[in-house]
Amino acid sequence: MKLKIAILDDYQQVAETFADWRSIQAIADVTFFHHNDADLRPFDILCVMRERTPISSDLLNNLPNLKLIVSTGMRNFSIDTETAAKRGITVKYTRYLETGAPELTWTLIMALARNITTEAANFKAGNWQTTIGQDLAGKTIGLIGLGRVGTKIAKIARAFEMNVIAWSQNLTEEKANAAGAELVSKAQLFKAADFVSVHLVLSERTRGIIGLPSLQQMKPTAYLVNTSRGPLIDESALIKVLQDKTIAGAALDVYDVEPLPKDHPFRSLENLLATSHIGYVTENTYKLFYGDTVQVIKEWLDTRQV
Repeated sequence: MKLKIAILDDYQQVAETFADWRSIQAIADVTFFHHNDADLRPFDILCVMRERTPISSDLLNNLPNLKLIVSTGMRNFSIDTETAAKRGITVKYTRYLETGAPELTWTLIMALARNITTEAANFKAGNWQTTIGQDLAGKTIGLIGLGRVGTKIAKIARAFEMNVIAWSQNLTEEKANAAGAELVSKAQLFKAADFVSVHLVLSERTRGIIGLPSLQQMKPTAYLVNTSRGPLIDESALIKVLQDKTIAGAALDVYDVEPLPKDHPFRSLENLLATSHIGYVTENTYKLFYGDTVQVIKEWLDTRQV
């Protein structure tokens, strides 16, 4: 019998067009799922898009045929790899392009600074020049995390003639200086920054690392930007400061629960610019993700035939 392969989380119904699946369709039945309510019990291989569908221990224990999980990206903390290993299920990953998140981060920062969404809406309503934008030159950007993405953001910020400060739990002065940033304390960063941008990996140590005390230290003219992971920020605390308008606003691409519920408070806050986790949703990224997925499956099948 042919193997059964499930391509999950194909929200935009494009997975089939971003790779040549014919080489594995000859030996396997490939099914593309656009919603996360599929019955996965018949499938031998699951291909998941990032963390869109968590692969929990409970789910794994209810998939009797599962032999391989292929995840896009170089890591996926929503897969219970320990349970997978115990059940003899192989977990593989694809490569990842690191340009998408930095590009979106700057899109959001510039949209906030120049009131792009407001001006675009007012233009279509027949109005002209209704707000006054901020200059980035001379402003201070505070980076929470100075890894691969944070370092790219620091480089772009310097091109805009911004002051760059940074903090994370393990950041050293040497590493900060090498990235063109000044190492400061967490409190100093929130007090001084005109834009706070978050670039940390989510872990038990970083979950909720930005809470109400930090948000209340921000200037009333400052903005918070998060394109990393939603749970890094205390969601209820962020909603409070946005509702109270103690900061100028925020821009988010990531959330505690995704897709975001339709009745979530974030959807009605006038000082929030929000997108639906599109940081990695680009043509080149999808080509890499799905092209690698096909290649990983082919290589796995080859090893089984040896």
